[in-house]
Amino acid sequence: MALKATIHRVQFQIADMDRHYYADHALTVARHPSETDERMMVRLLAFALHADEALAFGRGVSAEDEPDLWQKDLTGAIDLWIQLGQPDEKAIRRACGRAGRVILYTYSGHGAEIWWEQVAGKCAALDNLSVIDIPPASVQALASLAAKGMTLSCTVQDGEVRLTSPEASVEVELTVRKQPKTRR
Repeated sequence: MALKATIHRVQFQIADMDRHYYADHALTVARHPSETDERMMVRLLAFALHADEALAFGRGVSAEDEPDLWQKDLTGAIDLWIQLGQPDEKAIRRACGRAGRVILYTYSGHGAEIWWEQVAGKCAALDNLSVIDIPPASVQALASLAAKGMTLSCTVQDGEVRLTSPEASVEVELTVRKQPKTRR
């Protein structure tokens, strides 16, 4: 018998002063049986960092051909592809070919460092790729906020990120490993 996804309801208030984006989002997040609290909370963090009315959760863990989050334009073209974890070079290249911007969030500490050492050179020419690492301490702190019903707020100011629930507050550290090349 297949296990079903666990549904989490999130009231999310986002104040991103760096992007001048201020909005409340009522989200329903399906957590795949194989997904950890850590990974789900990194998905929510990625949502907050790129929040937009058009940003949507993909099937992620359940489908190899879809990202964890994506944003499409009115024609259906993919503007933004957000993936978590450590995909292989072929998957990264495929995503970069399908989307205007691709952002990878890694979050497994030393394993992410080793992965990046292996793929960095192969991904250097991908002009629309960003790779951002979240250290294990930040990920564990985020996981402590996880619940079936969550009220969260995210504040982004001067590159600093803070996620807050009624019970706790987490300062999230982000390390940019690769940024897209500037366009002319």
